[in-house]
Amino acid sequence: MNIKLLIFDFDGTIMDTRKTIVIAKQETMRRMGLAIADEQTCAETIGLSAKIGFKNIYPELSDEMLDLCVQNYRKIFDDTKEKVPPTLFVDMVDTLNKLKDKGIVCTIATSRNGKSLKEFLDKMNITNFFSYLLAAEDTTLLKPNAEPVIKTLNDLSYCPEQTLVVGDMPIDILMGKNAGVYTCGVTYGNSDKDSLLEAGADYVIDGISELLDILSI
Repeated sequence: MNIKLLIFDFDGTIMDTRKTIVIAKQETMRRMGLAIADEQTCAETIGLSAKIGFKNIYPELSDEMLDLCVQNYRKIFDDTKEKVPPTLFVDMVDTLNKLKDKGIVCTIATSRNGKSLKEFLDKMNITNFFSYLLAAEDTTLLKPNAEPVIKTLNDLSYCPEQTLVVGDMPIDILMGKNAGVYTCGVTYGNSDKDSLLEAGADYVIDGISELLDILSI
């Protein structure tokens, strides 16, 4: 395996946003008079677009109501992130530094909107580690569809066999598998080893620094 390109998920892989997201989603539900889902149910929607996440929890809601959920959620999330700020996972900056030193190209493919993604990257001073960003609005289809990976490969001129997708959710792994690239699941985010392996992960790691061992760095 000669990996030259890494495609990272963001939430639950690079940054620990779980508590912030769950609190913001539950507050959105409360304000909209919806039955409040528990933490695990909310966490299972992390990695999906906000609209699809709400639709999974409330399949009976109209498209208009789902859009209203998203609109309210984004405002509430912006307030919540100031009170409950997300943090980078342990060893993230050190690992990204080592990957950069070795010439490994790092990118992000996320279902988070681009404005929010860029704000987090800038605030954490890690924007310079990523050569290419794909947010929710940048592709027609989202995870687990292969489109975000295929667009990245086409735009950066890499081959599937040179590429490794890194993510914490089964949909990240499925996105990579559907595109024919290598995949690595992380257990420190919002899923577990069994779920990641069941999705077809080629590798599963418990900490981001273990990625360096996989790449023989």
